[in-house]
Amino acid sequence: MTAPVAPATDAGNVALEITQSALPHTPWADPALSRMPGMRPVTEGSWIIVDEVYGAQLAEKARLLAERRDHVLMAEPGSEAAQADCLETVLADLPPGFAREGRVVRRPDGFRVSLDGPPLEVASRLIQEDLLLLDRRGAEHVLIAGLLCFPAHWTLAEKIGRPLVRIHAPVPEYDADLARRVQRLFDRAVSGRPMWRANVLPHAEAVLHRPRAEAAAPERPETARYVRSERQTVLRLPRTGAVLFAVHTWIVPLDRLTPAQRAGCPVG
Repeated sequence: MTAPVAPATDAGNVALEITQSALPHTPWADPALSRMPGMRPVTEGSWIIVDEVYGAQLAEKARLLAERRDHVLMAEPGSEAAQADCLETVLADLPPGFAREGRVVRRPDGFRVSLDGPPLEVASRLIQEDLLLLDRRGAEHVLIAGLLCFPAHWTLAEKIGRPLVRIHAPVPEYDADLARRVQRLFDRAVSGRPMWRANVLPHAEAVLHRPRAEAAAPERPETARYVRSERQTVLRLPRTGAVLFAVHTWIVPLDRLTPAQRAGCPVG
């Protein structure tokens, strides 16, 4: 069994704990990131990030897996090899602070995680990133498995088994030209050479788990108090050739942005 993780039970405290103190990137001011699907290579360290809210985010993921497992963990039949490949890649790329002890990994916060169990769930108990697996089927990559605890206005249920164009159907700017460029990016992903991009969204509250069905009524524009930014990493898995789309989420109070970040920030 996976070593127990203290659940996050108080919504108010969780909101405070998952709020990072700073945003380490500024996608709206970086020419390589500001135009979709602009990407940068991961040039230093691992693509896996451990920040100051590591323990709180891992506790929230454990709570969601316990309470909403069928909503946050889904997989297509036949995706088992890609899921195992994903866990092997995560284990190989863990940054300093983790210790392998046989079939157990000791996390930076001291919790010990068994490696026996569903691969995506095991990986999710080790790292903050959400994990989505896509495989080329015909002309497009298709979402074949995912562990998604921190969605921003979408649901895994409506995307699993769907190709990239259908996944992005609700996004107005995802036109035919952008779809071709995104597909080309996935086709050119190379094992061992992860690439990343980042987005930015306004949030009125510091909430990580924000699912929203495509048919839901449009939400009112939020009065921004926080910036939500997802660092989205794309890398090819070495054994199966599937593509991993990993998402690390920051929620930062607007007043914690630097003056330079605030000057051009599209939020707030």
